[in-house]
Amino acid sequence: MARPVARPVARLGTGKGAAMDSQVRHILALSRRGLLRGGLGMAALAALQPGAARRALAQPAFGSNPFTLGVASGDPWPDGMVLWTRLAPAPLEGGGMPMLAVPVAWDLAEDAGFRTIIRQGEALARPELGHALHVELTGLPAGSSFHYRFRVGGWESPVGRTRTAPAADGSPRRLRFVNAGCQNYEHGFFSAWRHIAAEDDLDFVFHYGDYIYEGGPRGGQPRRHNSAEVYSLEAYRNRYALYKLDPDLAAAQAAHPFLPSFDDHEVDNDWAGPFSEEDGSRRDRPAVPPEIFALRKQAAFQAWYEHMPLRPSQLPRGPEITAYRGLRFGRLLEVSVLDTRSFRTDQPCGGATAASCPAREDPAAQMIGPQQERWLSDRLRPGRARWSLLAQQVPMLQRDTGADTPRYAMDKWDGYPAARDRLFARVQESGLQGLVVVSGDVHAAWAGTLLRDFARPERGAVGVEFTASSISSGGDGTEHLPATPRILARNPHLAFFNNRRGYTLHEVTAQTVTARFRAVAAVSHPAAAREDRGYFAVEHGSPALNPG
Repeated sequence: MARPVARPVARLGTGKGAAMDSQVRHILALSRRGLLRGGLGMAALAALQPGAARRALAQPAFGSNPFTLGVASGDPWPDGMVLWTRLAPAPLEGGGMPMLAVPVAWDLAEDAGFRTIIRQGEALARPELGHALHVELTGLPAGSSFHYRFRVGGWESPVGRTRTAPAADGSPRRLRFVNAGCQNYEHGFFSAWRHIAAEDDLDFVFHYGDYIYEGGPRGGQPRRHNSAEVYSLEAYRNRYALYKLDPDLAAAQAAHPFLPSFDDHEVDNDWAGPFSEEDGSRRDRPAVPPEIFALRKQAAFQAWYEHMPLRPSQLPRGPEITAYRGLRFGRLLEVSVLDTRSFRTDQPCGGATAASCPAREDPAAQMIGPQQERWLSDRLRPGRARWSLLAQQVPMLQRDTGADTPRYAMDKWDGYPAARDRLFARVQESGLQGLVVVSGDVHAAWAGTLLRDFARPERGAVGVEFTASSISSGGDGTEHLPATPRILARNPHLAFFNNRRGYTLHEVTAQTVTARFRAVAAVSHPAAAREDRGYFAVEHGSPALNPG
């Protein structure tokens, strides 16, 4: 995919205004990155050129590329999508922009050379949002591909490629999408994203979460984080910038529309909803009062929104955000993007992998919260689409990893069996066929059948689940773990496990949904080759995995 290098044009004149331009150049030179930024620089310019400061702000001069973080698009609808970029000439230093709104032009074209531009406009990059842009387009033809770019101050962004979803009443022959996430920068290189960028004809990429990791640098890793553990808005912004500077991730986000979600590391490891009395991940530290943790959530959610191609309606409200949402891809596929973090009760039984305890059996335990549960219940009924996809974060499959006594990972749906039972009961009672769940989080690939009751297989299955491995989290990995044979034997509904890094590629037709588990040879060095490690197909009306 062509990714043009942003190019500067002449910004300061000659002749009558040359003396004034010379003074302005001097002020611009005060900036390390060449961008006039900060209150002192603005005040100096206003003093030199009274009455013209407003024009200067509307026509900013950039001495270096403001599009360092690339471009992205997301949430494709039949008539539009969101186009994203963020102005950041000094990306690891808070962005390097003045505290002023800057108008940015955008173009949408049928071709990568922009010979046939079909839509143009201008949007304000506001300092309150870190100079991020979320351009929501409507009125476009369904099922169509486009190219887009942004322009400001004589610079052009890289060119992105995006598409609209099929018409709501259309019947596309097939859809193709990728499920991926868990990309710890320190653990390795993002070669898997380079392979995703090269995938042909993707309708979307579902990013299930852990886009960043919040921790500080640790020794002995292939790469290093750029600061201590992040808490403030600026620190979160800088951490996102570090990740977005990765060329493989940037290429994937420019190549395909994304459906972004978040898991725990966008805020803090294993955090759990509004119900817990402490930051659930820091059990070895003093408890964090909810009102203090809310401040961190507020900074984290704002930074997440600023760096994702999300619709303006998803702007967070302080420490709260409504990230769950639905999308439709014709009559073939309905997608429900879930939020399994914000509304759950605290992890039971100490929160780790453990034997069951009374808290795990609590019938009132919440995984997605009552409101989201009602919203999802209304969507899980026949007639809405041929296939129903639950795009969410953590495995829904039961995974008993014990040797003699059953043991479950309490941060996953296994820690909330009552919530899972309510969901599965709704699916079975409604008569819904074609339920497919995708997930991630556990840094390994799994595939299995979702049983109505894992203790009583004779009650039948309600769907299938495909869990993607990580992009880099966990390091190079292995084909299997020592406990793999025992775990598969204890869980006959599980059909596949692989401990390599990678992603899943899915194809949807009226008859089948397929999953191809794609891995990279290693993440400890860049440019690793892609290798396929498993393939499964599920036929509509028969929730069973057929290996291929």
